[in-house]
Amino acid sequence: MYLSPKVAVVIPSYKVKNHILSVIEAIGQEVSKIYVIDDCCPDGTGDFVENNCNDERLVVIRHIENQGVGGAVMTGYQAAIEEDVDIIIKVDGDGQMNPRLIPSLISPIIDGRADYTKGNRFFDLEEIRAMPNLRLFGNAALSFMTKLSSGYWNLFDPTNGFTAIHRNVAKSLPFNKISHRYFFETDMLFRLNTLRAVVVDVPMSAKYGDEISNLKISKIIGEFSIKHTRNFAKRIFYNYYLRDMSLASIELPLGLSFLLFGLTFGTYQWINSANTGLPSSAGTVMLSALPVIIGLQLTLAFLGYDINSVPNNPLQNLKNHSNTKMDNGVQNAK
Repeated sequence: MYLSPKVAVVIPSYKVKNHILSVIEAIGQEVSKIYVIDDCCPDGTGDFVENNCNDERLVVIRHIENQGVGGAVMTGYQAAIEEDVDIIIKVDGDGQMNPRLIPSLISPIIDGRADYTKGNRFFDLEEIRAMPNLRLFGNAALSFMTKLSSGYWNLFDPTNGFTAIHRNVAKSLPFNKISHRYFFETDMLFRLNTLRAVVVDVPMSAKYGDEISNLKISKIIGEFSIKHTRNFAKRIFYNYYLRDMSLASIELPLGLSFLLFGLTFGTYQWINSANTGLPSSAGTVMLSALPVIIGLQLTLAFLGYDINSVPNNPLQNLKNHSNTKMDNGVQNAK
């Protein structure tokens, strides 16, 4: 007999008092628990929700200190895991996301096709026009950096906070290491890749009304660049040198070495030629150009391998299969 999965929604709440009741009201009956995490909100969102919402599914959890959106979501994840929830959804409380899209968001997880799903506001080109230009440009830049650092080349809209995760995968996350602030969504993708979890984009719409975004692209671009570089280096080390070795493990260092040598030697010769007024010999030009060409070819070969290495075997299926075998073993022993 098929049993419907137990689904919970986590709503990190900080200065969303004007929208959160309508968000909760729009959550359908497919959800059995709603966790509102009052992240030390100065507006008292937790008290406001408890006093004005009679939904029996509601659970309010309060933080004594502000921990950021990531910290609030981790608190919600842990509460849901303790209550044996099968699928945990994260919805922002500012009203930009439509909770009625939850069935579409969790469908790939229920079908066993994904471990983690996220919304993508870039599927419909007509609806992209409704997105503010700054957000559009910022998301495009962040998406490229996220592809490099996370290894999920098939994803877009990395800062989208409309997500769902299977319990088996959530339990494997290093909660104490995941970024608690605005880097949370993109850091989650990096952590999921280290687990080799399957992540799927789900088309969605977003509305932009009177809500005020606390995320300023100009303020976080430097911080994000540093963290993306760090995650990229970690991912390459984990996947290509610690966990496994392949031809790509040789292509990357060789390619970068050839590129660095060719560019450095070529720049030095160009400066020397400019100072002396003497043209460089054909051999000197080739000695500069050939390493650059070879290095570029090897680096592109590595990127091609990396792009084709996106996880495609859902982790939840492997864990469910392992648990089934264990249960069968226990039954046979009895």
